[in-house]
Amino acid sequence: MRFLRSSLCVAAGSTYTAWLVQEREALVLANIPATQTVIEIKAPGGPEMLLPATRPVPEPKSGEVLIRIAAAGVNRADCLQRLGRYPMPPGVPDIPGLECSGTVVKTGEGVSQWRVGDEICALMIGDGYSEYAATPAVQCLPVPEGVSVVDAGGLPETFATVWTNVFERMHLRPGEVFLVQGGTSGIGITAIQLAKAFGARVLTTAGTDEKCQACIDYGADVAINYRTQDFVQVGKEFTNGRGVDAILDMVGGNYIPAQLDLLAREGRLCFVALMQGSRVEADFGLIQRKHLTVTGSMLRSRPVEEKAAIIAALREKVWPLWAAGKLRTFTYKQFPLVEAAEAHRLMESSQHIGKILLVP
Repeated sequence: MRFLRSSLCVAAGSTYTAWLVQEREALVLANIPATQTVIEIKAPGGPEMLLPATRPVPEPKSGEVLIRIAAAGVNRADCLQRLGRYPMPPGVPDIPGLECSGTVVKTGEGVSQWRVGDEICALMIGDGYSEYAATPAVQCLPVPEGVSVVDAGGLPETFATVWTNVFERMHLRPGEVFLVQGGTSGIGITAIQLAKAFGARVLTTAGTDEKCQACIDYGADVAINYRTQDFVQVGKEFTNGRGVDAILDMVGGNYIPAQLDLLAREGRLCFVALMQGSRVEADFGLIQRKHLTVTGSMLRSRPVEEKAAIIAALREKVWPLWAAGKLRTFTYKQFPLVEAAEAHRLMESSQHIGKILLVP
């Protein structure tokens, strides 16, 4: 009889819990507005072209979740999109924003891994500069342990970019020497932390002594002030003339020949941006003689299936590092969503250390 009573209590408790979940979801759905504030690019040009506008709140399609956004990360690609200089993949929304965090408020057909009320961060093809956005459920991650939902808004794009380029394309291994160009960008800080967490030795470059110290604080072994030091010379001294094993580059231009010179035999160079240009004269014979690999990739244009695989790898191999205390957040400044223009001005000034966020 006691067993029967216990079973009935458990069953009743489960039923009550399910009822509470349904009530919560119904309440959230009832409070989703019909319209929202977004940031539109009125015409290609300066930050002043980013203006608030009103648009409908989207409906999540099959396989998507609708997110009430807590924060959206600002990325260089957003600035290039605003300028009209970004090669936009087909079907990309006109609203910028490649990553966000927030709360699931509605799920599309076939979504089982997320429920209304879950706090997540998401990789997006666009629409991050909004109050609400829909994105494929497979491109979402839980907010990491110990990280605020706002700070999580600056994680998905940077971590996905670093993981796929440094660990999947360049196959960085423990004990190797790794150079990160632009160490105080969001991607730079992420690359420093992940490379150290997986056992590499890390050199990085930055433009001021303050930024160099920040790189050291985030784990770099050596930080090179590129305005006063020659990164090739420092890199060769650090490796006793052998050269570095891998370089993550966001600069391009005239840095390319110098980086080919710095790479050790079997070294790898990977581009994730080309801020100084994509055309340069370089010695391809050096690539052949040293058995070098030169590669690059663009995350935004990859299909959902490939992004889902990257997100799954992050959840399995990287997200546990947050709970282990091996990673730190790196939010530099938050702006209200309607001040997106000011956020872009800060981004283009290159005065920041870490991520810039927009908060609706």
